[in-house]
Amino acid sequence: MQYQEILELVKAVSEAGLSNFEYTEGNISISMSCPEVKTKTVVPVAQVTEGSASYEVVKEPQAAEPQVTAQPQEEKKGELMKSPLVGTFYAAPSEGAEPFVKVGDAVKKGQTLAIVEAMKLMNEIESEFDGVVTEILVSNEETVEFGQPLFRIG
Repeated sequence: MQYQEILELVKAVSEAGLSNFEYTEGNISISMSCPEVKTKTVVPVAQVTEGSASYEVVKEPQAAEPQVTAQPQEEKKGELMKSPLVGTFYAAPSEGAEPFVKVGDAVKKGQTLAIVEAMKLMNEIESEFDGVVTEILVSNEETVEFGQPLFRIG
């Protein structure tokens, strides 16, 4: 998807009055939201990810046609571990127990990182990579969606 196509998509979503929009094509993922500003002016924001590069597109309100700017965000390194199913995320094997992993822990492929409970079944989430946990992207007992990033392993 070209930059001009992204700008047209941001404009179309803004004009449609949608508050949230997500689009994925190949290795490109776009998610947009229109948070309300205190002055009741709506500022659409689009998060564009292509491969490992990530950009934020902001449409600033003006009297004439709004200008759209793209600002590259800090590129985070590492592989993402995503949820294979919808359910409740548990960082530890039981209440009060130590979490399976913490940021900075070295992990091996196949090592249990967490549990996702779905329909009363506890599903162990195993690492698909060797590396170090650089980020835990969800909180304990948080509901997660299919494909939602859970961990970043570098």
